[in-house]
Amino acid sequence: MLRIHFTYEDLARVRIADGPDALWEVQLSLHALQTRGRAVELARWRRQTTHLLPRDVLRPLAEIAPPRGISPDFLTPSGGAHGFGDAMEIALRTPKAAISEQIAAMASRWRLTPWLEAVRRAEASALRTLGRAVAIYHEGAIAPVWRSLVEVVGADRQLRAQKMAHGGLEAVLAGLPGCRWRAPVLEIENYVDAELRLEGRGLLLQPSYFCEPDTPMKLCDPGPEPMLAYPVAKPATGLTSSVESVASAGEPVRSLTALLGRTRAAALAAVRTGCSTSELARRCEISVGSASQQACVLREGGLITTRREGTSVRHEITTLGAQVLSGALVS
Repeated sequence: MLRIHFTYEDLARVRIADGPDALWEVQLSLHALQTRGRAVELARWRRQTTHLLPRDVLRPLAEIAPPRGISPDFLTPSGGAHGFGDAMEIALRTPKAAISEQIAAMASRWRLTPWLEAVRRAEASALRTLGRAVAIYHEGAIAPVWRSLVEVVGADRQLRAQKMAHGGLEAVLAGLPGCRWRAPVLEIENYVDAELRLEGRGLLLQPSYFCEPDTPMKLCDPGPEPMLAYPVAKPATGLTSSVESVASAGEPVRSLTALLGRTRAAALAAVRTGCSTSELARRCEISVGSASQQACVLREGGLITTRREGTSVRHEITTLGAQVLSGALVS
């Protein structure tokens, strides 16, 4: 059992995330993808994902995010306000010593594959493979259902707000799936005996669609911003895809490639969930200059928009671009 100890300061700093966290949903959905027979609501999503994504993408991700045991914390950096692209940049900038320590910890349960050994050594080629695989997986498995995820998590957030209004924070903590509130300690079953003292840092409650029912997750090393991901109720109809994905960022369909060219088609697919120019370059494995040029052509064609965010820019797909990507204008 895990016991999370709260002080008065911690109770004053408990908060609920505004929406789903992209990298938490990536990691927890990878767990769900590898566990057959779980949640019938995931069946359609699981079939679509395994059909869409190539094995050379799923294989390394299955190695670094096994369904049981330890997964490395650096792939779920704290601070859920970051978009997918920014969060991945933070993850891949994790100090080499931390990456090495976290991957080595996995060896207590799983034998490290040669590729994981290369990740443990923080080899540049291994980290590039990891970044590309996560980006393609996110594009093919998470981005198409993101709007549905936002709606489900939003409904859960409203439920917690109602509990807060009627019973205070105690009702919120006591109502978390798989948890028991014994003030000032939150107890979570299905863990080896461990104690976590928040010591004034507070706790971010992160609702998650793909979190396993009745088993909240936590960061092994919570750092300055402890986060607890917990499962939300899944609608019986499962997730709804907002845009029927016809390609991952790395494999645009033949008709779209013929229309736009391979690199430009990949760039349009990569922009679907929004990204900066540097993120676009990383997803498509091209230079930043080339990514800027591709974005310019797509913008002039009305397929994407670009707006400035601080010192960088953010590209987002337009309705016309989504129609082209979904195959509405190509056959």
